Amino acid sequence: MKDASIVKLYWERSEKAIIETDLKYGKLCRHLSDNILNNLADAEECVNDSYLAVWNAIPDARPENFSAFLCRIVKNLSFKRLEHITAQKRKPEMLVSLEELQDSISSSANPQASYDAAELAEVISGFLRKQDELSRNIFLRRYWYYDSVKCIANDFDMKEERISQILFKIRKKLRKHLEQEGYNI
Repeated sequence: MKDASIVKLYWERSEKAIIETDLKYGKLCRHLSDNILNNLADAEECVNDSYLAVWNAIPDARPENFSAFLCRIVKNLSFKRLEHITAQKRKPEMLVSLEELQDSISSSANPQASYDAAELAEVISGFLRKQDELSRNIFLRRYWYYDSVKCIANDFDMKEERISQILFKIRKKLRKHLEQEGYNI
């Protein structure tokens, strides 16, 4: 079923919307949440909570990109769950990918000197559109879907070292691009 049809079902308040969402995006949502939480049971619960959040959000909004809308909700709920789980504990291995990006996208401590989050997202999206397809896909797999370098290497039939090199180079390019756009890195 097409995304527009699924969104229409949500607007009609049809419970079939959740079923269709799970059929089309359930595997992706569970994969994304499990990559963050590293616990399938918690991931499943976050995905179910995400469907409820989408159900509550869509009457007020009609997302143009339903999959991105859904993934953002899954990520946000998964990170909230992770924060709850890891309170007062050591950080899990999964947060390494976020730490890798920190040097490239960290903003100035002065909030007046930095763009708001929406502008930053647009600058990063524009940067990624200019990259070759392989680099863009590897970047998104690592920093949007939080896949491990090993998983990405297996899926692209490449060595982990090569994936790490590509990620390093694209982070370096991103940092330079952000500096050119006026971000104080």
